[in-house]
Amino acid sequence: MEAAGQRIAIFNLGGKYWAIEDKCPHRGGPLSEGMLAEDEVICPWHGSRFNVKTGAILTPPAQRNVKSFPVRIVGTDVQVEIE
Repeated sequence: MEAAGQRIAIFNLGGKYWAIEDKCPHRGGPLSEGMLAEDEVICPWHGSRFNVKTGAILTPPAQRNVKSFPVRIVGTDVQVEIE
């Protein structure tokens, strides 16, 4: 998904939605295409891991966190708050 010029990845973990930046800071890999392992997403390009709830970097080669965004459900819509 793209909003306000930012690529955003949305994840559904047990019926609760989380949103983070969809661009790995290492080389720009699309996190939305990565594998999920519990509450972690693995970058499909070089294997960096990020917490999908907070955007925190868990393993290199990436060196920084990705942004996380507040999510709310309104009816059947998933809304992401862009700062």
